[in-house]
Formats: sequence, structure tokens, C-alpha cells
Amino acid sequence: MALRNKYWVLRHGRSIPNERGLIVSHLSNGVLPEYGLAPEGILQAQAAGELFFKELENLGMQRVCIFTSPFSRTRETAEAVAGVLKSLLGEQCMNLQIQVMDELRERYFGPPLELQSHEHYPEIWDIDAHNPMVAPDGGESAADVAERLTSVLPRIENDLKGCAVLIVSHGDTLQILQTIVQAVLANKSNGHGQDGLQCRHFDGVVNSSLLSQHRNFSLLTGELRRLV
Repeated sequence: MALRNKYWVLRHGRSIPNERGLIVSHLSNGVLPEYGLAPEGILQAQAAGELFFKELENLGMQRVCIFTSPFSRTRETAEAVAGVLKSLLGEQCMNLQIQVMDELRERYFGPPLELQSHEHYPEIWDIDAHNPMVAPDGGESAADVAERLTSVLPRIENDLKGCAVLIVSHGDTLQILQTIVQAVLANKSNGHGQDGLQCRHFDGVVNSSLLSQHRNFSLLTGELRRLV
């Protein structure tokens, strides 16, 4: 079944935490301006906006909606993309709005790792590969993130039609989103759930075996990718 909208995902541009090698995953820290984009990240976001514009041109689409995580690095990325689109599309894109969606926030890696070295990431991903239901101390497991993401596309599908939807978020969050969405759409293409995309379609599809593979969908900073 075809969805009502077309979707892209974009990982935020290179950020100050990236440059400093820090894990900034709690919302209270993530929204601070000092943890926004680095200069290189702004350029990456603008380049992603230009690439997105070309894809919209090829598809003949002009209606755009951007959804972003509330973190400063993602909001600044979304704003840079919106600026490029408004410049290139002119009046056709003047009403473009950026909507903050809390479900798209960064995966929380827990108090022991917050503001610590990003060299700890592989430790978490190793846990995910063995058991994605296990969370780091005080943080979110891959399964926890998947649970909050199951409502994202169903909600957008319910509210919008005929839009090019750009989802701006974080590495782990987007890896997990891609994993569960592709699994659900593959299941639907086999004849299941022909009544539109609903939250319940993620039940049973999102499992340990599936989530353990989320690193297969990794994105570079500033990387744009068609979701569906």
C-alpha cells in the first residue's frame, strides 16, 4: 500500500558535541545553544537542503513539511534546510513550517555516559547487537526508542497528504526508525494491514532480532536519505 506522503530522513550536521567527542543525549543538555551545530555542520545542512531541493524537483513536489527533534543541533539543521528551500522555491515555500516532535529526540544513554566521551558508543551498540531490549544504566534501550517512534509516521499520515516530509533527527534514533518502518512496510507489502499505516502495525514486527540490526541503517552527519 502506498503511503499518503513521501518521506526522507536527515541526520543533523556535524555538531559541537561531535567535534568535542561528547555524548549529549539528555534533553536538558541537548537544547542548549552551546551544543548546537559546528560551522562544518551548518555547511552540511545547507548542502542537504540543496540535495533535497533537487529530489523535490525530480518528483515535481512543492509541498514540504519538516519535523525535527527538539535538540539544538537538529533544530539548527532543520532551519538551515528550510532556509535553502525558501531561497530556491521562493513563494512556493514561504509557508514552510518546522514542527518539533519530541519522539524524534536523541536516544538517552543514561547518567553515567552523559557528557562523557563518545568512545563509549561502540559499547552500547555491542549490547544492542546481543540484546536490544537491554538499556544502558539509566538510559534507553533500542527497544525503548523504537516504542516511542512507532507513532511518528502514523500520526503524520493521519494529518498530512501529498507532502514531502523531512524528518531531522539523530544517528541512533534514525537508525531505529528506518529499521522498524522498513520492516512494517515489508510486512504490509505481503498483504497485511491494508487499512493504512497504524501504530498497531508495529506490534509483533518490532522484535529483538530486528532491532539488533539497526546499525545497518547508520547515517553520516548531514546525510539525507529517502525513507519511503
